[in-house]
Amino acid sequence: MEPLKKDAKVNPSATANLLSKVFFWWLNPLFSIGYRRRLEEDDMYQVLPEDRSERLGEQLQAYWDREVAQAAKELRTPKLTKALIKCFWKPYAVLGIFTLIEEVIKVIQPVFLGKLIRYFENYNPEDTASLHEAFGYAAGISLASIGLALMHHLYFYHVQRAGMKIRVAMCHMIYRKALCLSSTAMGKTTTGQIVNLLSNDVNKFDEVTIFLHFLWVGPLQAAAVIGLLWDEIGPSCLAGMAVLVFLMPLQTLFGRLFSSFRGKTAAFTDSRIRTMNEVVSGIRIIKMYAWEKPFSALVNEVRRKEISKIMKSSYLRGLNMASFFVASKIILFITFTVYVMVGNTISASRVFVAVSLYGAVRLTVTLFFPSAIEKVSEAFISIRRIKNFLLLDEMVKHAPVLPSEEKKGRQRGDPGPHLLLGQDSGCPYPAECVLHSEARAAPGRHRTSGGGKVLLLSMVLGELPAEKGVVKVRGDLTYASQQPWVFPGTIRSNILFGKELQPQKYEKVLRACALTRDMELMPDGDLTVIGDRGATLSGGQKARVNLARAVYQDADIYLLDDPLSAVDAEVGRHLFEQCICGILRKKPRILVTHQLQYLKAADQILVLKEGHMVALGTYAWCDPSPRSLSPSQGHMVALGTYAELQRSGLDFTSLLQQEDEEEQQSVELRSRTLSQTSMRSQSSSLLSVKDGTDQLPVEQVQNIAEESRSEGKISLSLYVRFFRAGANILVLLFLILLNLFAQVSYILQDWWLAYWASQQERLDTLNVTQSTVAPPHPLGHNETQQLDLRLYLGVYGGLTMATIVFGFTRSLLFFNVLVSSAQALHNRMFQSILRTPVRFFDINPIGRILNRFSKDIGHLDSQLPWTFVDFIQVFLQILGVIAVATSVIPWILIPVLPLLIVFLFLRRYFLQTSRDIKRLESTTRSPVFSHLSSSLQGLWTIRAFKAERRFQESFDAHQDLHSEAWFLFLTTSRWFAVRLDGICSVFVSITAFGSLLLRNDLEAGAVGLALSYAVTLMGMFQWGVRQSAEVENMMTSVERVVEYTELESEAPWETQKRPPAEWPSQGLITFDRVSFSYSPDGPMVLKNMKAVFRSREKVGIVGRTGAGKSSMISALFRLAEPEGRIFVDGVLTSEIGLHDLRQKMSIIPQDPVLFTGTMRKNLDPFSQHSDEDLWNALEEFRQLVCLAHCSILRLRTLPWSSANREATARRSWHPRTDELIQKTIREKFKDCTVLTIAHRINTIIDSDRILVLDAGRIHEYAEPYILLQNQDSIFYGMVQQTGKAEAAALLQMAKQAYESRSQPNVANGVVKCNGDGSLIIFETAL
Repeated sequence: MEPLKKDAKVNPSATANLLSKVFFWWLNPLFSIGYRRRLEEDDMYQVLPEDRSERLGEQLQAYWDREVAQAAKELRTPKLTKALIKCFWKPYAVLGIFTLIEEVIKVIQPVFLGKLIRYFENYNPEDTASLHEAFGYAAGISLASIGLALMHHLYFYHVQRAGMKIRVAMCHMIYRKALCLSSTAMGKTTTGQIVNLLSNDVNKFDEVTIFLHFLWVGPLQAAAVIGLLWDEIGPSCLAGMAVLVFLMPLQTLFGRLFSSFRGKTAAFTDSRIRTMNEVVSGIRIIKMYAWEKPFSALVNEVRRKEISKIMKSSYLRGLNMASFFVASKIILFITFTVYVMVGNTISASRVFVAVSLYGAVRLTVTLFFPSAIEKVSEAFISIRRIKNFLLLDEMVKHAPVLPSEEKKGRQRGDPGPHLLLGQDSGCPYPAECVLHSEARAAPGRHRTSGGGKVLLLSMVLGELPAEKGVVKVRGDLTYASQQPWVFPGTIRSNILFGKELQPQKYEKVLRACALTRDMELMPDGDLTVIGDRGATLSGGQKARVNLARAVYQDADIYLLDDPLSAVDAEVGRHLFEQCICGILRKKPRILVTHQLQYLKAADQILVLKEGHMVALGTYAWCDPSPRSLSPSQGHMVALGTYAELQRSGLDFTSLLQQEDEEEQQSVELRSRTLSQTSMRSQSSSLLSVKDGTDQLPVEQVQNIAEESRSEGKISLSLYVRFFRAGANILVLLFLILLNLFAQVSYILQDWWLAYWASQQERLDTLNVTQSTVAPPHPLGHNETQQLDLRLYLGVYGGLTMATIVFGFTRSLLFFNVLVSSAQALHNRMFQSILRTPVRFFDINPIGRILNRFSKDIGHLDSQLPWTFVDFIQVFLQILGVIAVATSVIPWILIPVLPLLIVFLFLRRYFLQTSRDIKRLESTTRSPVFSHLSSSLQGLWTIRAFKAERRFQESFDAHQDLHSEAWFLFLTTSRWFAVRLDGICSVFVSITAFGSLLLRNDLEAGAVGLALSYAVTLMGMFQWGVRQSAEVENMMTSVERVVEYTELESEAPWETQKRPPAEWPSQGLITFDRVSFSYSPDGPMVLKNMKAVFRSREKVGIVGRTGAGKSSMISALFRLAEPEGRIFVDGVLTSEIGLHDLRQKMSIIPQDPVLFTGTMRKNLDPFSQHSDEDLWNALEEFRQLVCLAHCSILRLRTLPWSSANREATARRSWHPRTDELIQKTIREKFKDCTVLTIAHRINTIIDSDRILVLDAGRIHEYAEPYILLQNQDSIFYGMVQQTGKAEAAALLQMAKQAYESRSQPNVANGVVKCNGDGSLIIFETAL
């Protein structure tokens, strides 16, 4: 495997001094680079040694192993929480000091604020001592602001880094465990569940570490605040704290309800994504069956249910945000209402000390403390899930390795590398089954479905334990899986698989595996990077790379699980002769195959049925009931040929009866139902003489289109389009007004309090003046003036109510509009996807398309609405703070303008780098999951090659690369936040000292209002700016979705010109000068084709890879628009709608497309047929779901059904199944025109005619027997390649069919038929 990064820069934070670490100065060079150009992976800093995946993972693994051992001694279940705490508690506990200092500063700052306001309340121009004291309080407020800025961001940086360490360590353990899972354990979990642990569950550690310390800091801070408030306003503070305490469980309740809704939403989302996955995977079949509308209805219904839950959870979130917005106003209203009702008078100092103290504690009590409880509970759930996974059974290896010195020279009589299966170690002879493979022997295990081949191989590999008996392996095993497995990387790294490059040996392996010519045609040769799951390689190329990997290993025993099933017959013959019986001729080989022609070359033939060995054939004899096989012979045992095996009386045909379908070990996420090798293989005529691969077709790597990525700022028009998707202009205008009213009422409530306090102060001064100046009252007391409490409380209550109403209405409407926009854009995108040509799905990986429907739509559904509302709310509050401060001290605008300019430059400077780091974080995260997914797919191969350690190191390298990006994401965010809070602390300092400088013109209430608002900027300002950046980042998801709503559209589904209702009645197809390309700028894969397929005719279509066979079907179905004309019963197909054309044709795909769910759903996805129809179809096609499905379609459309059959995937079926299918097609579709694309000649040898394609042109078109009379014909050559015996049998079959055929031979013409004929075109998995 290639190293992920060539050069990593040394991390400057490791050597930075204290000031540099506090202010993050060491990041300045990176920002300088990011401002000048786009950042790349090479610009990232090396991960710090203490953050490395291997180091962290092994540390935690050691604690976990100790905990497991201790639990075993104490007879209890191990606790992963214990291991985590023991491993990480010390450094995390120290971080609590940061939190404590920060919260102490938050409590002290309001005290300084109160003292400063008191100076204005008791203002005396002559009192210089008080002035100096006031300047001290102003300095205290300023220093507290600076201290908050530094402590807050240092704390958050370190706790997030602590969370990252726990996550990385846990990921290391999960991956390590995944590589060791036994087959039994794999049955208890799935790849999806393991990926979910790695993607979702471990992320809880990133979140829980942020809030955990607030569990103990929160109550302490609340107690301190209550004490200070009691000192200021007495017992009235308890009323406000009661509201605060009430809000805390209320918001916790909101959180739980939200989690409940999210759980229900997740189920619908999973269902939608699963359906979307099936839609995209089977898009060709959906288009060919014209199923777009039913599938659209299916997805829309699931989406409707999902969006209803999302809307409810969004409303809940809106209520939560609105309650947080108005909470401080309700608390203050209750507090001061109680305060004045019990006979107290308010003052500016008391009001704004209370405002500031409540503000300080509100965030902790209503947000951080509940979040800590919520995140801890979520973390415990994740820890339990991970613990259950870590306690699954592990595989125990049993295969002893052959010492290297024994490989070089063995003693006489030493059997060398071998494997043995038997009843027990003392009896090497079979009770149930014995398989003994000696050097130079090539046993062939004949493939009968359900015979037990997979189980036998898995026992030999050590994947499954034997229930009884013994499995002995002496020597190194290597394994080539039936399902070709490649991992992301270069072709060379896939073949070498950790071995050193030996050029001569490497070239020899490439020639033997028919890869030399492919390498020459690839853009970077064997250094070409193949995508996830080998997306850029064809199936045949993947199979040959898979085989080359096994061959290149210097192993003692080779297990080859049907490596020839995914290649053409001629390539298969080359691989068998040059590779299996050539380069590996001196090695023991176990070959699983269903291709009978290769069994003749086997030294031994083992036949399995239902887990029993029913025959063991050798050159000398064959015993259907084998008793023994001596393992002591050091030479090849000449025991019996395949022919003798047949003559022994063993009924081979009966052994091929399929009893049970083997469970697929792994299923390709993406099925491409039409062979795209037509596009990839235009070089089939290019031959390579020097490497002995003459006449072998070559396949070219298909280039995957690079994903478009917009750069620069998000345009204003995109925001307008996004909002217009969910609401009309009037609703949007009303929303804007609501936002303004909510913020104005929010500010006015505080302004009224300040005004009330100022009026009270004036009145108190007036009363004092009157009492000292006025003469004594005759009754002995003076009347003092009082404020109209009803008026002031009434206005205050009205403004509070207005704030609540506008706040809640604004939030709910905002969420409604944003979620409606998400719904509308999803529907548009889905319709656009359904209408785009299939070429789009060929050049865009399934993951890229599904990413739009999962991650991007997920952002639009939940994250973007919350972030957008939060940003608007905070942005308006920031404007309110500046407006209030300006109204009190207009001169403040002079220093504010330069601060604003600095901020705008800083934001632009930061975002330039931040976007790239966010992109790098995303792009470096994907390989972690790809590596896990790829490793789980190739688990047997990895373990057979003993490559677990290497893959673990590779996983750690992927994690370290992601940690580099994540580390930069954390630190750059803090770099920016420290500077923003620095600007805010300057603003607070200017406000504090400015108010003292203008002390003669200011009232205490105005100063209190301005200062208390200015202090709230700390934290809020940088949060608002970061939220604005987050909104911009998330708008890229909107941009990506909008991009997919504007895809190129194929021809309309219906047009004004409709074919007759009974069309097609004859089934006559005419190709008139048809040329075809999959894309406007692509090569022509069909060239000037002229052909007529007669009514009810059975035509076999053959040709080498890339000849254009599948492209004929694509042209007929108009998967891309062909040049020339195609007529079906005289109707020009290009003039009618796509649905009118495609609904009249049925197709069985090359790769069977099955949908998640019941057998009924797969047979009748849209419940359009009766139970009787389904049972009849199942009776007819008991073993083949696809044919049963086609039969149902035929029942629906008789007598005008049309089908097309491609036999590519039948190469992986055994002959009995072939025979069943051929019989089925002849009987059930005898009245139909049938086109068969075949890779096995015997499946179409009895066709009415054979059409031979080469390089997109028709080279031969006649009856099979007539073509076989011409020894120069391509078809004759293809038949001869099957071997002499097989060729003679095929000739005899063609002759019999020719002589028995009653249909007159009319060249390319129409045959008159009595009654209706049906046009059938199958593109099947035959």
